Amino acid sequence: MRAKTTEYCGAVLDVSSAVLPGDDDPRRQLVRRWLSGHPSATARELAESGYVAPHWPEPYGVNADPLLQLIVDDEFKRAGVTRPANPIGIGWAGPTLLFAGTEEQKKRYLPPMLAAEEIWCQLFSEPQSGSDLASLSTKAVRDGDEWVINGQKIWTSGAHESQFGILIARTDTAMPKHRGITYFICPMDAPGIEIRGITSMAGAASFNEVFFTDVRLPHANIVGEVNDGWRLAKVTLGNERVSLSSGGVLWGMGPSAADLVSIVRRGGGVADATLRQRVAALYTEHVILELIRARTLTARLRGEQPGPEASIRKIIADEHGQRTMMLARDLIGAAAMLVGPTHDSTSLSARSWYSGFLFSRALTIGGGTGEVQRNIIGEKVLGLPSEPDATASVPYSLMPR
Repeated sequence: MRAKTTEYCGAVLDVSSAVLPGDDDPRRQLVRRWLSGHPSATARELAESGYVAPHWPEPYGVNADPLLQLIVDDEFKRAGVTRPANPIGIGWAGPTLLFAGTEEQKKRYLPPMLAAEEIWCQLFSEPQSGSDLASLSTKAVRDGDEWVINGQKIWTSGAHESQFGILIARTDTAMPKHRGITYFICPMDAPGIEIRGITSMAGAASFNEVFFTDVRLPHANIVGEVNDGWRLAKVTLGNERVSLSSGGVLWGMGPSAADLVSIVRRGGGVADATLRQRVAALYTEHVILELIRARTLTARLRGEQPGPEASIRKIIADEHGQRTMMLARDLIGAAAMLVGPTHDSTSLSARSWYSGFLFSRALTIGGGTGEVQRNIIGEKVLGLPSEPDATASVPYSLMPR
């Protein structure tokens, strides 16, 4: 028996309360036998094995409990096997389909999703309803066995590379704004869809505007019930906030605070006392986030939907990411005004740190702003009353600080 540990900058951190079994454990041997029998496994074979998302129910996963999930991860890492990459599909759309999709929808969409044969995007945000998603104005009007969609979405990551999108649209304008919304599966090549790329200030071309002009979707593409899309959107957003707050500090991508601390250590430390204290504080945040992440992921692997704790971690992780990038800028000094000359990830001169600093401004906006997350925590965790009517007269002295 051996503890599952990870070394961070010379310190060993126990990232799981579980103790991983040794080589003679039958669960480990089963995974190892499959890997040895598939030395060059295709993406489809990996998907059919159930090991791409092992905590999903069969036949799409293997109903893995937290310990088995850790075993699978450990064996895949040992074998150098990388799972198919389809973050929005596997991380957000898939769990929502498992939660509310029909058997026909699951059989049609989940296998190619897991194999990354069909990439997915999320069609939620709109130009006038970013932070207040429930005020969306994209409409869907029923016409026989079809729904006709008109409207616009924005900040749609990967829309230009996706085959499908998860779309929410208003289907009943007479209902309150959190009702009358329906959740659709949308083929991205449907007639009437126009995708326009948006280049960020970091030079990335991953964002898009998506326009819908009389786009027709069959009634069979609805997930769940008509006008019940807001409930499903919350399932998706809960998984999104977990996904956006994992791994590296740029929504699971890019370098981590541990990478920054490692660079500092290899360089002999920091002479300036103030900067040195900032490095120590950043490392402390990093450890706390890893512990919260382990707790959240364990809950997900038990089959529980992410709750308000996903918002708590997203707030901490996003602001932590910004502090990580600002500290990297301050450590490198005047050279931060130049474009990174190297791709060497072991140096703060790497381009990833420069582009990461520019991208980090978006962390507290995408996936639900920090203000929205604090509202969720106030209402769902602290039991505070709902946000007051914006038209109400509240003396400045009584406004929350």
